[in-house]
Amino acid sequence: MGSQVSKQVEKRKAIQREGKILSDLRNSGEDYPGSDYHPSDRKNWMSQLNPEKVVIKQIVWPGTHDSATNKIGIPGITRPFAQCQSLSIYQQLVMGTRVIDIRVQEDRRVCHGVLLTYSMDIVIKDIKKFLSETQSEIIILEVRTEFGHEDPPEFDKYLQEQLGDYLVPQDDNVFEKTMAEVLPKRVICVWKPRKSPQPPSGSPLWSAGYLRDNWINTDLPSTKFESNMKHLSEQQPVTSRKYFYRVENTVTPVADNPVVCVKPVTERIHGFARLFISQCFSKGYADRLQVFSTDFIDHDFVDACVGLTRARVESQA
Repeated sequence: MGSQVSKQVEKRKAIQREGKILSDLRNSGEDYPGSDYHPSDRKNWMSQLNPEKVVIKQIVWPGTHDSATNKIGIPGITRPFAQCQSLSIYQQLVMGTRVIDIRVQEDRRVCHGVLLTYSMDIVIKDIKKFLSETQSEIIILEVRTEFGHEDPPEFDKYLQEQLGDYLVPQDDNVFEKTMAEVLPKRVICVWKPRKSPQPPSGSPLWSAGYLRDNWINTDLPSTKFESNMKHLSEQQPVTSRKYFYRVENTVTPVADNPVVCVKPVTERIHGFARLFISQCFSKGYADRLQVFSTDFIDHDFVDACVGLTRARVESQA
């Protein structure tokens, strides 16, 4: 019992120490090209940047982690252990989110571990609603079979039937195109089954290798921050790679700590998104940043990504 208490005391000290590391680092500044930009219409921020000028590989895509968890589990009982977003998919898209991360199980219901929420049909409905209300916004929809679950039968056909003409076919040349050249196609859908075949080249769906990341399971903010930076440094610049690379500004609850609800844990790193971007510039890795995701997305996170995108488009970064 005593050793367990001692372990928890040391863990709390580590969390406080790592939080201070990031807070002290913030004193060096959070400015970077485009950091002062705030779009007047986040719902249409891509169209405001001019689709004829914006090349797909230039975009810094604001994304959400475990996007469809706003109604997961039972409120006040199991929900705090698995909820990573408080907004619906539609509300996230209106706020400016452009990368959606969906986990499904065999019956097409969205899940996070063992906890369940609404069906994929609700996700598709929200996406279509957003697309019907906008003209030039392009989104990346990642759908994967959750760890420990089975692939939904014929799910690739389901996605193609539901999203139809919105789908941008899998093609390496897309990265070199402007948004205007991709439109009116508007959804890059990455399907990541666990056992079923990957979408082939030329398919309306994109295979798993086109959206990559390096996830570590930690609740220590500086540890995650430095891991994100290290793995980003190992990537090619966006100008020379043919895949999307994601950095997730999140930390997650782990079993060896009594704080296991998502929100208080992820708040340890949530406010350091702009610091991460500014440090990318300081270390020379800013040309590799592309998909940047978070739990509980807010306006400031979106603006941080949009500002850097605008700076790239205007040749300021």
